[in-house]
Amino acid sequence: MVFVKRFAAVLSVAVLAAWPGALVQAQAPDLILHHGKVVTVDPAFSIAEGVAIRGDRLVAVGTNDAVRRTAGPATRIIDLRGRTVIPGLMDGHLHNAGGGPGVDLAGVRSMAELLAAVEARVKVSKPGDLVVSNSDWHEAQLREKRLPHRRDLDRVAPDNPVVLVRGGHEFIVNSAAMKRWNITRATPVPPGGEIGHDADGELNGELVDTARGLVKLPPPPKLAAEEILAQMKLLNAAGLTGIRIPGQFQFGGSAIEPYRMFQQLKAQGKLTIRVNYLMRIFDYSSAEKMRETIASWNVKPDEGDEWLRIGGMKTLVDGGFEGGHMRTAYEEPFGKGGKFKGIQVVPLADYVAAVRELNRLGWRVATHAVGDAAIDQVLDAYAAADRDRSIRGKRWSVEHFFIGRPDHYPRVKALDLVISAQDHLYRAGPSLIRYWGRERAEQVTPVRSFLDQGILVAGGTDSPVIPYNPFWAMYHFVSRETISDGVYGANQRITREEALRLFTINNARLTFEESLKGSIESGKLADLVILPADILTIPEKQIESLKPVATMVGGRFVYSDPAARLE
Repeated sequence: MVFVKRFAAVLSVAVLAAWPGALVQAQAPDLILHHGKVVTVDPAFSIAEGVAIRGDRLVAVGTNDAVRRTAGPATRIIDLRGRTVIPGLMDGHLHNAGGGPGVDLAGVRSMAELLAAVEARVKVSKPGDLVVSNSDWHEAQLREKRLPHRRDLDRVAPDNPVVLVRGGHEFIVNSAAMKRWNITRATPVPPGGEIGHDADGELNGELVDTARGLVKLPPPPKLAAEEILAQMKLLNAAGLTGIRIPGQFQFGGSAIEPYRMFQQLKAQGKLTIRVNYLMRIFDYSSAEKMRETIASWNVKPDEGDEWLRIGGMKTLVDGGFEGGHMRTAYEEPFGKGGKFKGIQVVPLADYVAAVRELNRLGWRVATHAVGDAAIDQVLDAYAAADRDRSIRGKRWSVEHFFIGRPDHYPRVKALDLVISAQDHLYRAGPSLIRYWGRERAEQVTPVRSFLDQGILVAGGTDSPVIPYNPFWAMYHFVSRETISDGVYGANQRITREEALRLFTINNARLTFEESLKGSIESGKLADLVILPADILTIPEKQIESLKPVATMVGGRFVYSDPAARLE
């Protein structure tokens, strides 16, 4: 193996040799990994050959000889056999590892398959029974590259109300559902929402953002502790050692309940992934109500430790793919005659007041913003908060930042903000062309531009909206490939080293934990991923299909491929 960069060697062998034998034995590592390629992601992006671990910390990083000399009689030694080690991966914006209960549409690849899945559920249901889908699917995965609409669903479910949950911002319903909830052409469009129409003016079944409230679904079953633990195992198997959760979908709108469950799991020593948890507010209408809600949680900003920490407050201003607030009109959605510019989900004055109040209360803010007009509003609100009390150095963030303009970047830099970016384009490219046109869709999530402007970018997936596989996300950011429609915006490609930073040290910086994790350096937490191949040199397309050999959190293997035989 040829190493073109300097070794990272933290321990001095000469000093070790001078220590008394008993002291050396007492300080010996529990585990040594050697004969590998260790991609440290330290400031110099150094490459080492091995690491030594004691307890939950890295105690040596360097050459094979350097780390082997630290071994004691009880040290376990694993020969990596040339495998690659990277820092534990982190997802900076992940809700759940799955799309919830209901008809599973994640694997369908055509309209016929989607409708067949719905029909199969209808056949085992009684007439009038509600049929609901899970949320982790997207029309871009279908051969037809379009949403199913009311009339499609009516063909397979004439007598059962059907609600397809698409991501976190849209429902598609059939005629039976519209009848059950009395949704007609005369139904007023709720503020912050949209109701879709066909070209002939008939309702097509699309209910976007607040319009979803016209449908009264029964609350989904709350995630049990066992389900959360099972999801963590899935994430560990994908190489994830840390996640930042901007709210969970399956707790009926509660912000505090899932946090309490994570606290319980942590107290029981059952967490296998580090959690940075964002609280959420849902009522922006009154600063007094917001203060009362926050006080009722009995939590403090930034409370916690390296396993579970409150990371701030999640807010939002606009919708998702189908409702991002734009300066320039969409192409032609919702039968609006080319006049639709997206959705203002939260009234602007209420949002600005909430952000300023949260700043006064000492909360770090993370705001969902998709369209360029929404980003304008977020930057204006953050600037207003900054005038009250400086937010610089506090790593406030903008979540998503799909449609960034060059004039945004100096403002982001001036306020010292972080952009939390995800790989939505990987799955949704064709839909974004339909909504926004080719020119805008090509430049969605312009990570190259962000980095060139010196902006801190943290990587994520927005799972279950996009699958949680971090290697898919890194592959997309490196290649700008989409699942079904080729390359979008080749000028926004980034390097593999930059992609690794997005999912390691940059996420650690986002949560003020760069001294604890995010790189392989002595003294940091032993959060590692062992890969079967070198992510820096394999053919680019193979990044997408990388599967970890093992994942370690705090010096303990939380996932290991049984076929790998680490020894």
